[in-house]
Amino acid sequence: MGTKIIPVSVTTRKSLSKKQRAIEILARLKHLYPDATCSLNYSTPVQLLVATILSAQCTDERVNKVTPALFGKFPDAESLAIADLVELENLVRSTGFYHNKAKNIQGACRMIVSEFNSVVPNQMEQLLKLPGVARKTANVVLAHAYGINAGVTVDTHVKRLSERLGLTEHTDPVRIEQDLMGLLPQPDWENWSIRLIYHGRAICKARSPVCVACELADLCPAANKPVVVG
Repeated sequence: MGTKIIPVSVTTRKSLSKKQRAIEILARLKHLYPDATCSLNYSTPVQLLVATILSAQCTDERVNKVTPALFGKFPDAESLAIADLVELENLVRSTGFYHNKAKNIQGACRMIVSEFNSVVPNQMEQLLKLPGVARKTANVVLAHAYGINAGVTVDTHVKRLSERLGLTEHTDPVRIEQDLMGLLPQPDWENWSIRLIYHGRAICKARSPVCVACELADLCPAANKPVVVG
């Protein structure tokens, strides 16, 4: 038997602190998406790194269609570091922005080979040195390749839902991440992001959030309010 969700009233919601609401939202997300996990397909840390770079402004579904051929041809940092750039671009073309993505993938893999003995680093400051890697990508790699919760991954879904849920007043992903890190227990930082992404895809969509079917609605200050898109 799963845990029964008992909605709080609007009055109760307003009496809760932001941290209390975040913890309650987290509990409900765990109930709603108990098996949520990273949707990118990969076998090694470097493949996860590459897939995450490719996922920028692209769906995970599209990335997963591209990576079998990519990793079949170039399975590791060494092979990606010396790959023909035009061939690499053609393999990742359908993910969009393929010139920059291919360049960053190759640049990151060359640095991994030359500076990190062909092993993807497991420290935030080292990952951020790699071309094409910002905190979002680094957080994904650390959490799913190494089991390290160094921060909260903030993608477009996490950004949108965190704002709608009233958990941040910022629009900059780094500031949003800092706010969320202060509200949530560290062991839950990454599974918060994964579950919020699932909820964003299923219910709290950018243009047409389905508030009537949302089990977070009673905790959400934006529930049933008009969506401004622009």
